[in-house]
Amino acid sequence: MSDIKLLSLTAMGQPSPVEVVIGGVTIAENPGLALASLAIRKNGAAAVMAAATQLKLAMSAPGTFTTGSPYGALWLGPEQWMIMADFANHELLAAELETAFGKAASITEQTDGWVCFDLSGADLAKMMERLCALDFRAMPSGSGTRTVIEHMGCYVMLRDGGRVRILGARSSAASLLHALEAAALSVT
Repeated sequence: MSDIKLLSLTAMGQPSPVEVVIGGVTIAENPGLALASLAIRKNGAAAVMAAATQLKLAMSAPGTFTTGSPYGALWLGPEQWMIMADFANHELLAAELETAFGKAASITEQTDGWVCFDLSGADLAKMMERLCALDFRAMPSGSGTRTVIEHMGCYVMLRDGGRVRILGARSSAASLLHALEAAALSVT
């Protein structure tokens, strides 16, 4: 019998999520998000929308994301979304979605491919303006879009209360955190 014990690590390579407070800004790694991409297959739109309604999954419009219980969706492109859920209750999110959508959609597990940082604090607009080319002050709550942060492709979502969620490639997690920290330092 093997004595090897596996230890679960976050995208930042730590046993617990990284949280950094700089001035009035909190940058918190969020490993509690299950992700799966969904793309509608040819002639599958009606079946996908019917299954989404049954799941109480609101498919977001271009430039937005939705939240709900238990699922949320971020629009990625025509007939493509990133589906989000609480990891603790939906560890097998992709399998759940494959069962629900059947052959009408292509589902791909995404959870371990991304790092999620949740930002909170006063006036995140100044920080975000230094990070990316989004007109952050004009974005309404519920906006979600792809952008570039320090040469890394990311998804930025403006949540209620001015909070921000950023999804970036897990392989660039440390670089993305460094960029967020530098931007937070520049506005304190």
